[in-house]
Parts: sequence; C-alpha cells; structure tokens
Amino acid sequence: YSYYERAWHWLQTIVILLLLATGTIIHRPDTLGFMDLGLVVPIHNVLAVLLLANALFAAFYHFASGQIRQYLPEPVGYFPQMITQAEYYVRGIFRGESHPFQKSPDRKLNPLQQITYLAILNLFLPLQVITGILMWGAQEWPTLTARLGGLPWLAPFHTLIAWFFATFVVLHVY
Repeated sequence: YSYYERAWHWLQTIVILLLLATGTIIHRPDTLGFMDLGLVVPIHNVLAVLLLANALFAAFYHFASGQIRQYLPEPVGYFPQMITQAEYYVRGIFRGESHPFQKSPDRKLNPLQQITYLAILNLFLPLQVITGILMWGAQEWPTLTARLGGLPWLAPFHTLIAWFFATFVVLHVY
C-alpha cells in the first residue's frame, strides 16, 4: 500500500470511530450526556464533512492512479473465490491454514473485501451522507424531509447504517 493509501485508511478509521462515538452521544443524550449537545452535534457534523472530503479525495486518487481496479471483482470465478475466502475466515484461520489469496501490488484485496468495499463506497456511505444531510437540513427543507419519512424514519435509518459501519470495523479488525 502506498503512503497515501495508508494515510487515507487511518484517517477514515479515526473519523468513523469518532462519528460513531459522537453519534451515540447524540442518539442517547439522556444516558450519555456527559458532553453538551451544543458541542457534540457540530463536532459530529465537522467529522462528517471530513469523512466525505477524504472519501472524495480517495475516489479521485483511485480513479486517477488506476487503483480503482483493486475494488472491482473479476467476474469469472468470483463466487467460488468468495466462498473459498469465507471458508478461510470461518474455519481455516483457526486451523492455521495459509491465506487463500496472497496480496500483491496488483491484488491488494481478497474477494470478500472487494464486494464489501464496493457496498460501503457505493451504497452505505452515500446513504449515510444523504440521511445525515437531510436530518441536518430538516428545518430548512421540511417538505423534502417529510416526503422521505421525516426524522422518525431518517434518524433510525441513519442509525442502522451507523451500526453497519460499527459492525464493519469489528469484522475488519478481525
């Protein structure tokens, strides 16, 4: 991995963890209200902008450098490779088996990582950003927010995606 890829990865990690922490405080101020919401909400919003900016810079880097190909699964033989990788994570890793796919500069991600990152970058991150912006601007755009279910729908959906990110962090470390 290049220096930029490592720096991008760790910045994303730190920002996601801080977003999860501040989001939890915002979600449960009654039990986690050791910080003033007047401070936590702006911090959460600034972190969200930082996450989005970092993601956009990363998208530019990956497209400009051609590294975007790392995230695109090869269609031929993908599903058997995905099953092989899943079997390794479920069983092989505990038996001391060698990793089924060796990393190289041309292949940095295994099949499960490829599909996971495709889902995160093309589905979950955009949905998280959109729901966050809509909640942030609910008073400015009440009609638009209401058409999408309002805060009673947007907030739990935003939280559900945050739980996905929290789960991803745990599984990624594993």
